[in-house]
Amino acid sequence: MAGRMVVGSAALAGLVRPASEPAPGGHRVLPVLPELTGLLPGRGLRRGSTVAVTGRPVPGGAPLGRPAGGGVESALPAGGGMSLLLSLLAQASRNGSWCAVVGLPTLGVVAAADLGIALDRLALVPDPGPEWATVVAALIDGVDVVVAAVPASVSASVTGRLAARARQRGSVLVPFGRWDGADLTLQVLRGAWEGLGQGRGRLRRREVTIRARGRGAAARPKEITVWMPGDGSTATIRRPAGAPPARPGTAPPDPAVTPTPPPTPGPADAPPARSRRPAPVTLVSAAS
Repeated sequence: MAGRMVVGSAALAGLVRPASEPAPGGHRVLPVLPELTGLLPGRGLRRGSTVAVTGRPVPGGAPLGRPAGGGVESALPAGGGMSLLLSLLAQASRNGSWCAVVGLPTLGVVAAADLGIALDRLALVPDPGPEWATVVAALIDGVDVVVAAVPASVSASVTGRLAARARQRGSVLVPFGRWDGADLTLQVLRGAWEGLGQGRGRLRRREVTIRARGRGAAARPKEITVWMPGDGSTATIRRPAGAPPARPGTAPPDPAVTPTPPPTPGPADAPPARSRRPAPVTLVSAAS
C-alpha cells in the first residue's frame, strides 16, 4: 500500500492542523449517501456531533481490534458494522472532507476505495498505543470526521471529554463500538448475503437492516433496509406492502474488515479484469 508514514505526536499535530481548514460560511452538515439520509437528523453528519456505529452481535465472536504491538484492546462490533461505517464516510470523503480512522488494523483499504472513500484524504492510525485518547483528541482538532475503535474499557469521563472536544472543534466523532451518551447510534440489526447459488457463484451484496436511535431530534428510532454495496455503493430496498424481510443466514465475515478471496467463479460469473491499486493513504504511528 503506497502512502506516507507520520511518526510521533508532534508530527501528528502537524498533519491535522492543515488537514481541513473550514471555509468561511462552511457547511455545518457533512453529506452522506442518499440512502442513509433518512437515518440522520439534518440528513447528514452534523459537525460537532458524536455518531456511534455498531454491528450485529455475533455469538462467540472474538474481539477484532487487538493490535499486535500490545496497544489498547478494542471489542469491535461485527456483522456488517464495518461496511456501514465506511458507507457513512463515503460521501463526505468524496466531497473533500478529511477522515481519520484510529485503532482498526484490519480495515480493508481496497473495500474503502470501492465504497467511494478518497484514500488520499484518509489518515490511518492502526495502533494508537496506550495514548488512545490523546491520539483521538489530536485528530479531532483538525480532521472533519474521526473514527475511533472504542477500547474494551473506557471511562465515561474520557468519552465525555472527547465528545465535548468534537463539539468545540466542529469535528464529527464516530466511535466504532458501544459509546454511552452518543447523539446518535447506528446499529446493524440483521443482514443476509446474496449471490451464491447451487454450489457456485460469488458474494455480491448484502441486505442490511439498520436502526438509528439517539437523543433530541433522534429520540424516535428509525429503521431502513439497504443493499451494501448496491448500485454504486448502497441502494435502498423497496418492498411490496406486507412483504417479509429476507431471512438472514449465517453471514460470512464483513469484506470491509479483512479482505478475503471470493469463491472461484464459474465461466459465466467471471467479472472483467480491472486494476485495484489503492491510492496513497497517510499511515500514522503514534510512537514518539
